[in-house]
Amino acid sequence: MSESCSGSCSSCGSDCESRKAPQIVRNANNDKVKKIIAVVSGKGGVGKSLVTSMLAVKAAKEGKKTAILDADITGPSIPKSFGLKERATCNEAGTVIYPEVTRDGIRVMSVNLLMDKETDPVIWRGPVIAGVVKQFWEDVAWDDVDCMFIDCPPGTGDVPLTVFQSLPVDGIVIVTSPQDLVSMIVEKAINMAKLMDIPVLGIVENMSFFKCPDCGSIHYIYGKSRIDEVAAENNISHVAKLPMDSEIAELVDMGKAEDIDVSALDEIFNSIME
Repeated sequence: MSESCSGSCSSCGSDCESRKAPQIVRNANNDKVKKIIAVVSGKGGVGKSLVTSMLAVKAAKEGKKTAILDADITGPSIPKSFGLKERATCNEAGTVIYPEVTRDGIRVMSVNLLMDKETDPVIWRGPVIAGVVKQFWEDVAWDDVDCMFIDCPPGTGDVPLTVFQSLPVDGIVIVTSPQDLVSMIVEKAINMAKLMDIPVLGIVENMSFFKCPDCGSIHYIYGKSRIDEVAAENNISHVAKLPMDSEIAELVDMGKAEDIDVSALDEIFNSIME
C-alpha cells in the first residue's frame, strides 16, 4: 500500500499486495462453515438475489445445511423472498448475533433483519458497509453450515472486494441478462475473480427467454442469448438459463422462495458441490 492510498480499492487501479491480501478471520461463530459461494453480477437488476435464493433452496432440498449472508447492504431483499419478518436477536452481551431461519431451515443474516422497518434506507458510506459485511461473517453464530451463499451487491466495488478478502470464498457464480453489453460486464466480473484467484463455477442468465403458456413457443424478449459464446471464450463450463416467469416473481413477492422450481440450476449446483 502506498503512502497516498485512500483505502478505497473500488476507486483505485493499482494491483498492490494489500488489494489482494486475504484478511480472513475464523472464529467460533464461523469455523464450521465448510463451503462459501459468492453470487455476483456486473450490474444491478439482473436477478442476483433470486439466483442466490434458488441456489440456497436447491442446497437445502439436497439435504445440505445451508445459509445465506446478504451482503447487499443497501438493497437487501433476501428476508422478503423467504417471508422473514422477525428481527434478529443477539446474546446478552450483544457480541453474538443469531441468524433467522427460514421454513425449510436456511439460516439468513441481512441488514433488514436488524432494522425497525424493512423500508428504512441504509445511508452509509462504503467503509461502514464493508465493516457490516465483515461483522456478519465474524459475529453471527452460523454454527454448522455445509454451504453458505453470499448475495453480493452488483459491480466490482468495495463490498465484493471485502467479501473476497474477508471470507474464504471457494468460488463465484455470475448472474447476468441477455443484452448485448453483457459480454463486457460479465468479463469485468470474471477478471475481478481472476485477480482475487477465485474460480468462476458457472454463469446464470436470468430472463433468458419467455415461454408462451398457451402454445409453448419460445420468445427472446431481449434478443437471442450469447451467453454460451461468452462462457466458452472464458473457459466456463457451466451455464444455466432462467426464463421470464411471472409465477417465480409472485412466489418471491409472497415470501415463498422455497416453493420455486429450482431444477434449472441443477448443473450449476453440481459444479458447486464438486
